[in-house]
Amino acid sequence: MKGRVALTYAESLQYLNELAKFGIKPGLERILSLLRRLGNPQNKYKTIHITGTNGKGSVTAMLSSILSESGCSTGAFTSPHLFRYTERMTIDGEEISEDEFAAAANSVRASVEAMLEENEECPTQFEFLTAMAFYYFAKKNVDYAVIEVGLGGLLDSTNVIVPEVAAITNVTLEHADKCGGTLEGIARHKAGIIKAGVPVVTGAEGAAVDIIAKRADELDSRLYLNNREFKVQNSAGTEADDGQTLLFSDMTGCRIAYHLKMIAEYQMKNSAVAIMTAKLISGNDGRVTDLSIQKGLEKSFWPGRFEIFSIGNDKIVIDGAHNPAGIAALRKSLDITFPRAKRLFLLGILRDKAVSSMIKILLRPEDRVVVTSPDSDRAATPEEIVERIHDSEVIAVSGDRKKALDIALNEQGSGELLVITGSLYLIGYIRQLLIEKLGTNR
Repeated sequence: MKGRVALTYAESLQYLNELAKFGIKPGLERILSLLRRLGNPQNKYKTIHITGTNGKGSVTAMLSSILSESGCSTGAFTSPHLFRYTERMTIDGEEISEDEFAAAANSVRASVEAMLEENEECPTQFEFLTAMAFYYFAKKNVDYAVIEVGLGGLLDSTNVIVPEVAAITNVTLEHADKCGGTLEGIARHKAGIIKAGVPVVTGAEGAAVDIIAKRADELDSRLYLNNREFKVQNSAGTEADDGQTLLFSDMTGCRIAYHLKMIAEYQMKNSAVAIMTAKLISGNDGRVTDLSIQKGLEKSFWPGRFEIFSIGNDKIVIDGAHNPAGIAALRKSLDITFPRAKRLFLLGILRDKAVSSMIKILLRPEDRVVVTSPDSDRAATPEEIVERIHDSEVIAVSGDRKKALDIALNEQGSGELLVITGSLYLIGYIRQLLIEKLGTNR
């Protein structure tokens, strides 16, 4: 840092925004060079690597909670954030402080400048953040770091670790333009996190399983497949205010009953993947027990995924579903958890998503809709979304997200469920507004 003015937290965010101009550049050359200059911090603790089209953030949160409850100092790296960059790096559930964020940014910036002095290509924003997380976790001497893939897997900047276990939540058709163009191409990219001899756990289905299994076989990696080597079933029904009681079982005869406060039906499979991964870790780490798995799942929380706020007797559901598979899972969870409730949607979607498919899956003729725009340059305008809504009643259109929320809250009828969804870039902002408005009543 000699001769260089240190960045403040605000200045580090500005620096990150400047790096965004480099966009997304798959490949590992830049991140490997950057980490080498930092002393390869990613090799100084044990890791678990998580990828998948949907659910990887939830599985990361569950595993992090399990490991922390087991007495392990546990870092977690996730993306994107909902409201603050500091959400992306946590240790035992606590976000990195702004001062520590700035300190990590300054250390990584010094290595970036050394790369540029040697005419190397500048790292992307996500590569910079990945290096920051690895550096921060090493500085804090964590025992484990649960690392969520940013995009795909094979060429993602996180794919420089050799984890204890690799987990692939599911595989559906998203980011095809960057991951091979087809479902099979996407599966190959996600299978790219599998390392030689490292066990892999997956909740994938269909053709994707064959590709994952083939890659695991090539690398002599044991594959654990949902509903084959392990499964979860609902043992006591789903109650909206109390979460769900579930039962995990595996091929060894192990049975773990546990309670999950995350009530969405789709969290059943996510928790199954998390438990199987934790059970594999327990084989080499006696601190991870059935009891710590139960306690960790009970305490696990992932914001913006079927998260419920209450205003009196009325409820608001915030869910970050942003692709057809996520929307289908949301719709199923709504029908299971609130089968008789009328629904009012506050909807905003990115232009480069499968907008028409998402709307067709989500909305029914009896539903009402307020349309707005996510906080992104890639956002579809409200008018573009309205053009694709054919059967449901659109009651308001506003590009102002705060105004759109106010309209939705004013329009919400007694007993009517308000559902806010379509993009993580929408729900992060709306969720913060609701927290400010309602406090902790969620």
